[in-house]
Amino acid sequence: MQILFLGTSGSWPTPKRNVSAVAVRRGPEVILFDCGEGTQRQFMMSPMSFMQVTRIFVTHFHGDHFLGIPGLVQSMTMGDRKAPLELYGPRGMKELVRQLLSLGYFTPGFDVPVRDLSGGDVVDFGEYVIGALEAVHTVPALSYVLEEKERTGRFDKERALALGIPEGPLYRRLQEGQPVAVGGKTFTPDQVLGPPRRGRKIVYTGDTMPSEALVEFAHGADVLIHDATAESSLEEKANRYGHSTARQAALVAKDAGVGTLVLTHVSPRYEDAAPILADAKTVFENSILAEDFFLLDVPYPL
Repeated sequence: MQILFLGTSGSWPTPKRNVSAVAVRRGPEVILFDCGEGTQRQFMMSPMSFMQVTRIFVTHFHGDHFLGIPGLVQSMTMGDRKAPLELYGPRGMKELVRQLLSLGYFTPGFDVPVRDLSGGDVVDFGEYVIGALEAVHTVPALSYVLEEKERTGRFDKERALALGIPEGPLYRRLQEGQPVAVGGKTFTPDQVLGPPRRGRKIVYTGDTMPSEALVEFAHGADVLIHDATAESSLEEKANRYGHSTARQAALVAKDAGVGTLVLTHVSPRYEDAAPILADAKTVFENSILAEDFFLLDVPYPL
């Protein structure tokens, strides 16, 4: 799994940062969280393709988080896309997308199913789920968690051989949860597999102030991608507009016991965002300041 930061600026683009868009590549698919203007061009300058995007999750309806949707859909159509593109967002998403895709003189060449979500909703995609939390912002907004389901335990080859199970296709069947028969004896997966292993967990807050609900939502996440619009000296102003400071993001990360904190949605006032990172590191050392095109690998937990 990899996380690609396509846009890391808040409110409007700057010469160095585009507006919000975060892509998560998991196997052959790409899941996009937010889609600020120009996202398809950011993809073109990155190691990922926008044609691989299967689903888009929009956090809220401020323009820097969704205005890239019409251009992205049009570019996909011109690329002869046929696969559906699923869109999710807060209440009103269906109507917003209807309006966005009626702009200009083009019709998408593929299906674009849309679903409105509320806090507490969880969408099951088989190997992983994506859940929503009501964020604390100036308009209705959601934070999202992508959480993989448990994986099977590690296969104990020495144990299998000791039981008399020969190497080969029987091992795969056991790893897939099926019993096998050898020499008139039946062996079950629990005899050769260790305890189930948890999957990876990524949380993307979108625009939000910190909250206890967010701490619980992000508990134990491998990666927390958090709104860090400003440094602590501007906390009152940041909170007034429904945003967090880097220090507040770091406190959420610390209290939630996350592995890595990635700071994003940096105010355009910062030509040099080093103070943002320094602010967070005073509280949570494993903090990273995202730049456009920063690519983060997320390995399976040990």
